Amino acid sequence: QVQLIESGGGLVQAGGSLRLSCVASDGTFSSYAVGWFRQAPGKEREPVSCISSSYDGDGSTFYANDVKGRFTISRDSAKNTVSLQMTSLQLEDSAVYYCAVASSTTYSAQAHCVAGYFGAWGQGIQVTVSS
Repeated sequence: QVQLIESGGGLVQAGGSLRLSCVASDGTFSSYAVGWFRQAPGKEREPVSCISSSYDGDGSTFYANDVKGRFTISRDSAKNTVSLQMTSLQLEDSAVYYCAVASSTTYSAQAHCVAGYFGAWGQGIQVTVSS
């Protein structure tokens, strides 16, 4: 199974920016939808953003309502990397962020950006937004 490593987390002041990166060990990464999820203490893991495979003609993406206009997901297939650029960070964005790869090549970002459709997960990386 593909191994995923997240990087780029840390502590940032409200209004600031961070860029998270997810690097995969397997080049087949490009054939699957990839998602970023987050989990805050006492809450269930929730989707933040997903991006469809590099070969999906619709090029779809998904963003949770709370991050629309602030976060941008992108893929660099040559580097087996998916990134999440986060701007205008808010206190409510503080969480452990996880990168994940969909279980099927047929899953799309718009229709399947739900944790249950993802089978390979990174270890998670902390993002803390301070006032």
